[in-house]
Amino acid sequence: MTTYFSNLRFFCEYIANKHGGPNQVSEDELAEDFRTVYLKGLPLNLTTLKAVAASCGIKLSELEKMPGNVRGYHEMYGDNKSIYFRKGDALSGIQNTIFHEIREMMETLFAEVQPDYTPLRTSARHIAANRFAAAVLLPRSDFEKKIYDTGFDVIELSRLYSKSCSQVLLRMGEVLQGRLFMYAALYEPDSEKEWRVAYWTGCSNDTDTDANVYGGDGLFPRRGRAVVPDSLVDLAISGKKPHLISHVTLLDGGDDNGLVGIAEPLIISGAVTKVALVALLEQSRDLLLPQIERLKPIIVKGFHGHL
Repeated sequence: MTTYFSNLRFFCEYIANKHGGPNQVSEDELAEDFRTVYLKGLPLNLTTLKAVAASCGIKLSELEKMPGNVRGYHEMYGDNKSIYFRKGDALSGIQNTIFHEIREMMETLFAEVQPDYTPLRTSARHIAANRFAAAVLLPRSDFEKKIYDTGFDVIELSRLYSKSCSQVLLRMGEVLQGRLFMYAALYEPDSEKEWRVAYWTGCSNDTDTDANVYGGDGLFPRRGRAVVPDSLVDLAISGKKPHLISHVTLLDGGDDNGLVGIAEPLIISGAVTKVALVALLEQSRDLLLPQIERLKPIIVKGFHGHL
Protein backbone atom coordinates (compact mmCIF):
# COMPACT_ATOMS: atom_id res chain seq x y z
CA MET A 1 0.00 0.00 0.00
CA THR A 2 1.40 3.40 -1.03
CA THR A 3 1.94 6.03 1.64
CA TYR A 4 0.28 9.39 0.98
CA PHE A 5 1.29 12.78 2.34
CA SER A 6 -0.85 15.91 2.10
CA ASN A 7 2.05 18.27 2.72
CA LEU A 8 5.64 18.38 1.53
CA ARG A 9 6.83 18.77 5.12
CA PHE A 10 5.38 15.35 6.00
CA PHE A 11 7.21 13.82 3.04
CA CYS A 12 10.46 15.38 4.26
CA GLU A 13 9.91 13.90 7.71
CA TYR A 14 9.32 10.51 6.07
CA ILE A 15 12.58 10.80 4.10
CA ALA A 16 14.58 11.81 7.17
CA ASN A 17 13.22 8.83 9.14
CA LYS A 18 13.48 6.31 6.31
CA HIS A 19 17.05 7.11 5.30
CA GLY A 20 18.49 8.25 8.63
CA GLY A 21 18.73 11.88 7.55
CA PRO A 22 18.53 14.01 4.40
CA ASN A 23 22.29 13.75 3.87
CA GLN A 24 22.03 9.94 3.66
CA VAL A 25 19.80 9.85 0.56
CA SER A 26 20.89 10.33 -3.06
CA GLU A 27 18.88 12.42 -5.50
CA ASP A 28 17.95 9.22 -7.36
CA GLU A 29 16.65 7.62 -4.16
CA LEU A 30 14.79 10.80 -3.23
CA ALA A 31 13.23 10.97 -6.70
CA GLU A 32 12.19 7.32 -6.53
CA ASP A 33 10.47 7.89 -3.17
CA PHE A 34 8.79 11.01 -4.55
CA ARG A 35 7.48 9.18 -7.62
CA THR A 36 6.20 6.33 -5.45
CA VAL A 37 4.32 8.66 -3.12
CA TYR A 38 3.00 11.31 -5.49
CA LEU A 39 3.17 10.22 -9.13
CA LYS A 40 2.05 6.58 -9.13
CA GLY A 41 2.79 6.17 -12.84
CA LEU A 42 0.57 9.08 -13.92
CA PRO A 43 1.35 10.95 -17.15
CA LEU A 44 3.18 14.18 -16.36
CA ASN A 45 0.76 16.57 -18.06
CA LEU A 46 -0.19 19.93 -16.56
CA THR A 47 -3.25 18.46 -14.84
CA THR A 48 -1.11 15.89 -13.06
CA LEU A 49 1.51 18.48 -12.13
CA LYS A 50 -1.13 20.67 -10.53
CA ALA A 51 -2.52 17.68 -8.62
CA VAL A 52 0.97 16.71 -7.42
CA ALA A 53 1.67 20.27 -6.29
CA ALA A 54 -1.68 20.42 -4.47
CA SER A 55 -0.84 17.11 -2.75
CA CYS A 56 2.36 18.74 -1.52
CA GLY A 57 0.42 21.76 -0.26
CA ILE A 58 1.82 23.95 -3.04
CA LYS A 59 -0.05 26.43 -5.22
CA LEU A 60 1.04 26.68 -8.86
CA SER A 61 0.77 29.96 -10.73
CA GLU A 62 1.86 30.96 -14.22
CA LEU A 63 3.26 34.43 -14.95
CA GLU A 64 3.59 36.34 -18.20
CA LYS A 65 6.91 37.84 -17.11
CA MET A 66 9.45 36.31 -14.77
CA PRO A 67 11.87 38.33 -12.63
CA GLY A 68 15.44 38.18 -13.89
CA ASN A 69 14.32 36.17 -16.93
CA VAL A 70 14.27 32.94 -14.89
CA ARG A 71 11.96 30.06 -15.80
CA GLY A 72 10.45 29.83 -12.33
CA TYR A 73 10.81 30.45 -8.62
CA HIS A 74 9.10 29.62 -5.34
CA GLU A 75 7.90 31.36 -2.20
CA MET A 76 7.45 29.90 1.27
CA TYR A 77 5.70 31.80 4.07
CA GLY A 78 4.80 29.47 6.92
CA ASP A 79 2.34 26.93 5.55
CA ASN A 80 1.83 28.95 2.35
CA LYS A 81 3.90 27.57 -0.49
CA SER A 82 3.80 28.73 -4.11
CA ILE A 83 5.66 27.92 -7.30
CA TYR A 84 5.59 30.29 -10.25
CA PHE A 85 6.41 29.22 -13.79
CA ARG A 86 6.56 31.01 -17.12
CA LYS A 87 3.27 31.18 -19.00
CA GLY A 88 3.52 29.55 -22.42
CA ASP A 89 6.62 27.56 -21.54
CA ALA A 90 6.95 24.10 -23.07
CA LEU A 91 5.59 21.26 -20.96
CA SER A 92 9.11 19.86 -20.48
CA GLY A 93 10.23 23.25 -19.15
CA ILE A 94 7.27 23.47 -16.77
CA GLN A 95 7.92 19.94 -15.53
CA ASN A 96 11.54 20.73 -14.84
CA THR A 97 10.71 24.03 -13.13
CA ILE A 98 8.15 22.48 -10.79
CA PHE A 99 10.34 19.56 -9.67
CA HIS A 100 13.38 21.82 -9.39
CA GLU A 101 11.52 24.23 -7.11
CA ILE A 102 9.98 21.40 -5.07
CA ARG A 103 13.49 20.08 -4.38
CA GLU A 104 14.70 23.51 -3.30
CA MET A 105 11.72 23.74 -0.95
CA MET A 106 12.63 20.33 0.49
CA GLU A 107 16.04 21.63 1.52
CA THR A 108 14.42 24.29 3.70
CA LEU A 109 11.99 21.76 5.16
CA PHE A 110 14.72 19.21 5.86
CA ALA A 111 16.37 21.77 8.16
CA GLU A 112 13.04 22.26 9.95
CA VAL A 113 12.26 18.58 10.52
CA GLN A 114 15.86 17.73 11.46
CA PRO A 115 17.39 20.74 13.28
CA ASP A 116 20.94 19.36 13.24
CA TYR A 117 20.88 19.16 9.44
CA THR A 118 22.88 21.84 7.63
CA PRO A 119 21.04 22.78 4.42
CA LEU A 120 22.93 23.03 1.15
CA ARG A 121 24.17 26.46 0.13
CA THR A 122 22.78 28.25 -2.91
CA SER A 123 24.92 26.71 -5.68
CA ALA A 124 24.85 23.20 -4.20
CA ARG A 125 21.10 23.48 -3.67
CA HIS A 126 20.63 24.47 -7.30
CA ILE A 127 22.72 21.49 -8.50
CA ALA A 128 20.80 19.10 -6.23
CA ALA A 129 17.49 20.49 -7.53
CA ASN A 130 18.59 19.97 -11.14
CA ARG A 131 19.61 16.39 -10.39
CA PHE A 132 16.38 15.67 -8.54
CA ALA A 133 14.25 17.03 -11.38
CA ALA A 134 16.19 14.98 -13.94
CA ALA A 135 15.88 11.86 -11.77
CA VAL A 136 12.10 12.31 -11.46
CA LEU A 137 11.64 12.94 -15.17
CA LEU A 138 14.21 10.41 -16.43
CA PRO A 139 14.07 7.46 -13.99
CA ARG A 140 17.43 5.72 -13.77
CA SER A 141 16.54 2.12 -14.69
CA ASP A 142 14.31 2.96 -17.66
CA PHE A 143 16.59 5.73 -18.91
CA GLU A 144 19.73 3.60 -18.72
CA LYS A 145 18.07 0.90 -20.81
CA LYS A 146 17.05 3.48 -23.41
CA ILE A 147 20.61 4.84 -23.56
CA TYR A 148 21.83 1.42 -24.71
CA ASP A 149 18.78 0.78 -26.91
CA THR A 150 19.39 4.01 -28.85
CA GLY A 151 23.16 3.59 -29.04
CA PHE A 152 23.86 6.65 -26.88
CA ASP A 153 21.80 8.88 -29.17
CA VAL A 154 21.22 12.17 -27.31
CA ILE A 155 18.81 13.58 -29.89
CA GLU A 156 16.75 10.39 -30.14
CA LEU A 157 16.51 10.19 -26.33
CA SER A 158 15.37 13.80 -26.29
CA ARG A 159 12.56 12.91 -28.69
CA LEU A 160 11.58 9.74 -26.82
CA TYR A 161 11.25 11.52 -23.48
CA SER A 162 10.17 14.94 -24.80
CA LYS A 163 13.01 16.54 -22.84
CA SER A 164 15.71 18.98 -23.84
CA CYS A 165 18.92 17.63 -25.34
CA SER A 166 20.87 19.31 -22.55
CA GLN A 167 18.90 17.57 -19.79
CA VAL A 168 19.24 14.21 -21.53
CA LEU A 169 22.98 14.68 -22.05
CA LEU A 170 23.66 15.62 -18.41
CA ARG A 171 21.49 12.76 -17.15
CA MET A 172 23.48 10.31 -19.30
CA GLY A 173 26.64 11.28 -17.45
CA GLU A 174 24.96 10.76 -14.07
CA VAL A 175 23.40 7.40 -14.91
CA LEU A 176 26.48 5.91 -16.56
CA GLN A 177 29.01 7.14 -14.00
CA GLY A 178 31.22 4.27 -12.88
CA ARG A 179 30.12 1.94 -15.67
CA LEU A 180 32.29 3.02 -18.61
CA PHE A 181 34.31 5.88 -20.04
CA MET A 182 32.29 8.43 -22.01
CA TYR A 183 32.58 12.06 -23.03
CA ALA A 184 29.57 13.86 -24.48
CA ALA A 185 28.97 17.47 -25.45
CA LEU A 186 26.23 19.60 -26.92
CA TYR A 187 27.33 22.37 -29.27
CA GLU A 188 25.16 25.40 -29.99
CA PRO A 189 25.75 28.75 -31.74
CA ASP A 190 26.25 31.70 -29.38
CA SER A 191 24.93 35.24 -29.83
CA GLU A 192 27.72 35.92 -32.34
CA LYS A 193 26.80 32.77 -34.32
CA GLU A 194 29.99 31.09 -33.16
CA TRP A 195 29.58 27.39 -32.37
CA ARG A 196 30.65 26.49 -28.83
CA VAL A 197 30.20 23.79 -26.20
CA ALA A 198 26.99 24.69 -24.37
CA TYR A 199 26.86 21.58 -22.15
CA TRP A 200 29.18 18.66 -21.55
CA THR A 201 29.32 15.58 -19.37
CA GLY A 202 31.62 12.67 -18.77
CA CYS A 203 31.91 9.46 -16.83
CA SER A 204 34.59 6.92 -16.04
CA ASN A 205 34.95 3.19 -15.57
CA ASP A 206 35.32 2.46 -11.84
CA THR A 207 35.85 -1.30 -12.22
CA ASP A 208 38.66 -1.07 -14.79
CA THR A 209 40.75 2.04 -14.22
CA ASP A 210 42.79 1.28 -17.36
CA ALA A 211 39.61 1.64 -19.44
CA ASN A 212 39.69 5.43 -19.10
CA VAL A 213 41.38 8.42 -20.71
CA TYR A 214 43.27 10.79 -18.45
CA GLY A 215 44.46 14.35 -18.90
CA GLY A 216 42.46 15.01 -22.04
CA ASP A 217 41.32 18.59 -21.37
CA GLY A 218 42.24 19.69 -24.87
CA LEU A 219 40.71 16.58 -26.38
CA PHE A 220 37.51 16.89 -24.36
CA PRO A 221 36.47 20.56 -24.45
CA ARG A 222 34.55 22.15 -21.60
CA ARG A 223 31.74 24.66 -21.71
CA GLY A 224 32.42 27.73 -23.83
CA ARG A 225 35.11 26.14 -25.99
CA ALA A 226 34.74 27.00 -29.68
CA VAL A 227 34.33 24.27 -32.28
CA VAL A 228 37.65 23.18 -33.80
CA PRO A 229 37.93 23.61 -37.60
CA ASP A 230 37.75 20.28 -39.46
CA SER A 231 36.71 18.48 -36.28
CA LEU A 232 33.92 15.92 -36.19
CA VAL A 233 31.45 18.56 -34.98
CA ASP A 234 32.58 21.03 -37.65
CA LEU A 235 31.99 18.39 -40.33
CA ALA A 236 28.51 17.66 -38.95
CA ILE A 237 27.65 21.37 -39.01
CA SER A 238 28.92 22.07 -42.52
CA GLY A 239 27.64 18.82 -44.00
CA LYS A 240 24.32 18.79 -42.11
CA LYS A 241 24.77 15.05 -41.66
CA PRO A 242 25.89 12.73 -38.84
CA HIS A 243 29.61 11.93 -38.95
CA LEU A 244 31.42 9.02 -37.32
CA ILE A 245 35.13 9.03 -36.56
CA SER A 246 36.24 5.42 -36.70
CA HIS A 247 39.52 5.88 -34.86
CA VAL A 248 41.07 8.68 -32.81
CA THR A 249 44.66 8.00 -31.84
CA LEU A 250 45.77 9.53 -28.56
CA LEU A 251 49.47 8.68 -28.44
CA ASP A 252 52.23 9.47 -30.89
CA GLY A 253 52.78 6.33 -32.91
CA GLY A 254 49.09 5.57 -33.13
CA ASP A 255 49.11 2.07 -31.65
CA ASP A 256 46.88 2.85 -28.68
CA ASN A 257 43.25 1.71 -28.50
CA GLY A 258 42.00 5.24 -29.03
CA LEU A 259 38.47 6.55 -29.29
CA VAL A 260 35.43 6.32 -31.50
CA GLY A 261 33.00 9.24 -31.73
CA ILE A 262 29.80 10.28 -33.44
CA ALA A 263 28.47 13.80 -34.04
CA GLU A 264 24.77 14.18 -34.85
CA PRO A 265 23.24 17.49 -35.95
CA LEU A 266 19.74 18.50 -34.94
CA ILE A 267 18.18 20.10 -38.01
CA ILE A 268 15.09 22.29 -37.73
CA SER A 269 13.61 23.96 -40.81
CA GLY A 270 16.70 23.05 -42.79
CA ALA A 271 19.16 24.64 -40.36
CA VAL A 272 21.52 22.96 -37.89
CA THR A 273 20.54 24.18 -34.43
CA LYS A 274 22.59 21.84 -32.21
CA VAL A 275 25.15 19.09 -32.55
CA ALA A 276 25.44 16.23 -30.05
CA LEU A 277 28.87 14.63 -29.78
CA VAL A 278 29.46 11.31 -28.00
CA ALA A 279 32.88 9.67 -27.65
CA LEU A 280 33.69 6.24 -26.21
CA LEU A 281 36.79 4.09 -26.04
CA GLU A 282 37.18 2.17 -29.27
CA GLN A 283 36.72 -1.07 -27.34
CA SER A 284 33.15 0.13 -26.57
CA ARG A 285 32.34 0.85 -30.22
CA ASP A 286 29.57 -1.76 -30.37
CA LEU A 287 27.53 0.29 -27.88
CA LEU A 288 27.07 2.91 -30.60
CA LEU A 289 25.80 0.41 -33.20
CA PRO A 290 22.05 1.11 -32.76
CA GLN A 291 22.72 4.80 -33.45
CA ILE A 292 25.12 4.05 -36.31
CA GLU A 293 22.70 1.65 -37.98
CA ARG A 294 19.82 4.10 -37.67
CA LEU A 295 21.66 7.26 -38.79
CA LYS A 296 24.11 5.73 -41.30
CA PRO A 297 26.67 8.48 -40.66
CA ILE A 298 29.44 9.59 -42.97
CA ILE A 299 32.57 7.74 -41.83
CA VAL A 300 35.80 9.65 -41.24
CA LYS A 301 38.74 7.27 -41.05
CA GLY A 302 40.90 8.84 -38.37
CA PHE A 303 42.07 11.82 -36.35
CA HIS A 304 45.02 12.22 -34.04
CA GLY A 305 44.70 14.04 -30.75
CA HIS A 306 41.34 15.66 -31.39
CA LEU A 307 37.70 14.88 -32.04
